[in-house]
Amino acid sequence: MPELPEVETVRRGLEPVCTGATILNADIRRPDLRWPFPNRMAERLTGARITGLRRRSKYILMDLDSGETLLIHLGMSGRMLITASDGRDAMAAFFHSLPAPEKHDHVVLDLDSGARIAFNDARRFGAMDLLTTSDADSHKLLANIGPEPLGNAFDADHLKGAFKNRKMPIKSALLDQRIVAGLGNIYVCETLFRAGILPTTPAGALSAGKIETLVPIIRDVLIEAIEAGGSSLRDHRQTDGDLGYFQHSFQVYGRENDPCVTPGCKAKISRIVQSGRSSFFCPNCQD
Repeated sequence: MPELPEVETVRRGLEPVCTGATILNADIRRPDLRWPFPNRMAERLTGARITGLRRRSKYILMDLDSGETLLIHLGMSGRMLITASDGRDAMAAFFHSLPAPEKHDHVVLDLDSGARIAFNDARRFGAMDLLTTSDADSHKLLANIGPEPLGNAFDADHLKGAFKNRKMPIKSALLDQRIVAGLGNIYVCETLFRAGILPTTPAGALSAGKIETLVPIIRDVLIEAIEAGGSSLRDHRQTDGDLGYFQHSFQVYGRENDPCVTPGCKAKISRIVQSGRSSFFCPNCQD
């Protein structure tokens, strides 16, 4: 499942092509993905101008001048790909040359900028919805999400309050979207390694000092991953079709039985299962 860095990478790839462009034609090529598309989706999108693209947690929000917002969730295998439509112009070199539509291009948006945006999803675990822009924060998928980890509302005081008296493991607490938005298994494992915290540690048992170190580490890990284009383990692609490459910087994730990267540490990376998910950690460097 794409996490915050992957979704933010996609949003940044779409932004220069989409913002200010008008959707000349919306081709909705099936009735649903994870759930049915909203009524008259093609009609409501066609002719609308895209005023901006935002990200909330793991969702992309495409704001339209019609007062509606297209909510996009990539799911397990969803990709947003940019191609050049007929009549390539000076911007054509920016676009990834890809035949369109392909078999799994379920939603295709032709823009007056000459770009074609295709939502490609082989497994159909992704989703789209149209919502009133002014009411976006109250949408059922967004209403209970916590602060963005790269935003000003996310700080040590917030985590101290969220963790107080909590017996749940810190790994589970950081994956809880009500506590912090957008974090997933990969980046929580990497964060806890850098912070020297075992994933099984009860959240409420963390000292104030440990919590204060968590915030900048979370931000550093996410920023590094975004700059690397995210992590490509299975299906993630950037909007130009390229893979992300942060997976080459993993210090613990997916490295079971590999030697720890910490100089002088002779331990091997361990793996346990927490709530059905693999947690990777160094038993020597994390306590």
